[in-house]
Amino acid sequence: MMLRQVISYLGPGFFVTVGFIDPGNWATNIAAGAGFNYSLLWVVTLSTLVLILWQHMSAHLGIVTGKCLAEAIHEHITPVPRIIYGFTAMAAMVSTALAEILGAALGINLLFGFSVRAAAVIATVFVIGMIWFQRYQSLEKLIVAFVSLIGFAYLVELYIVKPNWGAAVYHTFIPSISSQSIIVAMGVLGAVVMPHNMYLHSEVIQNRNWKGASESETRRLLRFEFVDTLVAMLVGMAINCAMVIVAAAVFHRNGVYVDDLKQASDTLRPLAGNLASVIFGIALLFAGLSSSMTAGIAGGTTFSGYLGKQTALDSGWFRTGLVLTLLPALAIIMMIKNTFQALIISQVCLSVQLPLTMLPLLLLTQSRRVMGKYSNGRLESSLMIISGLVIVGLNVLLMIRLFGGSF
Repeated sequence: MMLRQVISYLGPGFFVTVGFIDPGNWATNIAAGAGFNYSLLWVVTLSTLVLILWQHMSAHLGIVTGKCLAEAIHEHITPVPRIIYGFTAMAAMVSTALAEILGAALGINLLFGFSVRAAAVIATVFVIGMIWFQRYQSLEKLIVAFVSLIGFAYLVELYIVKPNWGAAVYHTFIPSISSQSIIVAMGVLGAVVMPHNMYLHSEVIQNRNWKGASESETRRLLRFEFVDTLVAMLVGMAINCAMVIVAAAVFHRNGVYVDDLKQASDTLRPLAGNLASVIFGIALLFAGLSSSMTAGIAGGTTFSGYLGKQTALDSGWFRTGLVLTLLPALAIIMMIKNTFQALIISQVCLSVQLPLTMLPLLLLTQSRRVMGKYSNGRLESSLMIISGLVIVGLNVLLMIRLFGGSF
């Protein structure tokens, strides 16, 4: 009976997981494996642990307060920091949407031969239409199923490409970083722990009407939500690790330098043969479309929530935020020359903004005024602070590297 109850509550975490099995993840994971072998697997481990904690706290906020993160910030945070959080959050939404739309465009390019720019326009119009007319849910299960199938294909390939399991296991838990790998490492981090997902998770909770009418119901929802988040994030971790390991075994082992996401279709060749590029193109298209939809929904919710307006998908404020997320991303894509590098840089930008999403979430969830008896305990607050400082520290190393320093 308990197992049936848990299964019935699974959903929000898996919806959010789509956002970190997206084209940005594919680019950074493949760059990590091809360029640095297994040495950056620990970043996936660290990122997933941070992700579980912070996504749980975002959902926790939604269940207890009945508000998404943006709405809670509008209500409880003073104007000056609120403006800073809001502007940088929208910049993160655009950066996320850029990677997602670009991934969908590359999928269309691989499958149908359209130019990347033309394909990006097609993908953007399609995504806006699906969200605007609330048709995205009709594709949601199909998209998640197909993307999951490709993730499973990478897991199967682990047995085909015969990786060095000793090195893979070692680097999954033992950190190793250099001035050469820090940019890709931060790209992997930004692709897993994504600001838009923290805003999205608490909103998805609202769509499920997960607000306890009583103390016992609230506690039950919090327990089931944590199971949902934990299981979904661990599935995402397994798929991301598999991508890095397969790229290391297929590319790094053979001295192949990867600078094009289309080239990454070769990672599926041991499993799918000559159909690899077609399967990869379909997966890239579906992953790009599904994650573009979640990025657009997160952008619309964040924009309207920060302004204290209605976050419903049919509201004018939500639709304005949707357009302000996707169209600037499309405009930037029109100016991009190196799509693979753009995908990695977009994820690095997310890691830079991440502390400015983490800080208000920490302040809100540890506040008894906001959360009442469900505010963070010392352990939860300590873990949030420590993980936040780790992210800041890695960003400092990134800045040193970008401005010509070494470490």
